[in-house]
Amino acid sequence: MKKILIAFVATILTAAQIPAAEPAVSPEAAVLKPVDQFLDGFNKGDTKMMLAAGAEQMSILDEFPPHEWHGAGAFAQWMSDFDADAAKHGITNGSVSAGKPSHIDITGADAYVVIKANYSFKRRGKFEEEIGSTITVTLHQGADGWRITGWAWAKR
Repeated sequence: MKKILIAFVATILTAAQIPAAEPAVSPEAAVLKPVDQFLDGFNKGDTKMMLAAGAEQMSILDEFPPHEWHGAGAFAQWMSDFDADAAKHGITNGSVSAGKPSHIDITGADAYVVIKANYSFKRRGKFEEEIGSTITVTLHQGADGWRITGWAWAKR
């Protein structure tokens, strides 16, 4: 009986030291991770966080001039142009809230995501919102995981 008790205790102690397996992440959740990271970075004003979600080569369409950016460094140029446009129009405190994706396509290492979003901000100190806009995102899965390769913002 003593040997059985010792074996039982040894088994329990050994099992307690084995790390639990991480829960499986759905393909959709894996694709949305960099999208969420990008939006969180935008809302926190954390450019590094936003950049880390994207690929070096990127295509961007947005509502302010010049409306289109592509290639290496596109994101950094978009950010510079966004900041200049915001300053020109007295826009501060920008924040994007995203709904559930209305569409997710994953084909091998490529993905396409459509999400309704709202953009809130202050213009010269007065609160404003753009409700019901759409952000469409393309992603590619490489050795370092999913990265945003392009996105388009469509104001309602």
